[in-house]
Amino acid sequence: MKPRFKITATIVLYKDNLNTLKQTIKSFLETNLSKKLFLVDNNPTDVLKSEFNHVDVAYIFVGKNIGFGKAHNLVLDKVDSDFHLILNPDIQFTKLVLTNLINVLEKLQEVSFISPKVVYSNQENQFICRKNPTPFDLINRRLKLSKQKIFENEYRSKGLLEPFTPEFIHGCFMLFKTKDFVDLKGFDERYFLYMEDADICRKVYQSGKKIYFYPKEIITHTHQKGSSKKTKLFFFHLSSAIKYFLKWGI
Repeated sequence: MKPRFKITATIVLYKDNLNTLKQTIKSFLETNLSKKLFLVDNNPTDVLKSEFNHVDVAYIFVGKNIGFGKAHNLVLDKVDSDFHLILNPDIQFTKLVLTNLINVLEKLQEVSFISPKVVYSNQENQFICRKNPTPFDLINRRLKLSKQKIFENEYRSKGLLEPFTPEFIHGCFMLFKTKDFVDLKGFDERYFLYMEDADICRKVYQSGKKIYFYPKEIITHTHQKGSSKKTKLFFFHLSSAIKYFLKWGI
């Protein structure tokens, strides 16, 4: 009989910095919880397979870039756990973060997932809490037409020192109750990249549950802001935004 894990996690791999990725994997594996990490490799070759030979790691080679959400969804029938973590490949955190977050999440029956405070490597806040995006919000974040509107959209007036339930939390670290993630059928696979985190937050609320920001725990995220630097990624972002607003309205 295969074991049931306290926590499973998925990291989707695609042209990542290997040293940073190893630090992320190390952060997860250092927890004392019963655990399993799924590495879903969207790279064209499986050269990374030999890098991660560990009893608590399962490597899944896709062989092509199928996108963020679809790759995470490949483990929907494999996550026999109480909690499931959606984890970016550029995140670091200390040993007790997962345990502490689970202790909070277990007590919140109405909450589907929890996210901690996220900072850059220089300890600046990343402001991952957002209100549901509008077309103007996305344009404004890129062109910086109104700094005040950006601040409003990021709940900065709240101070962000205490837990609360925002409309949307950036998807670099989402600790789900596994049953809720599976019941939601994971991410909407129509989004190749970008907006799938905003979408799944809407799906959580549509299901009658909530999402929870818990700033008492802190993690570090080496955030690249790729869509503002590369034309191809910008068009992925634009395509996803169109799909999002067609689905949820403006």
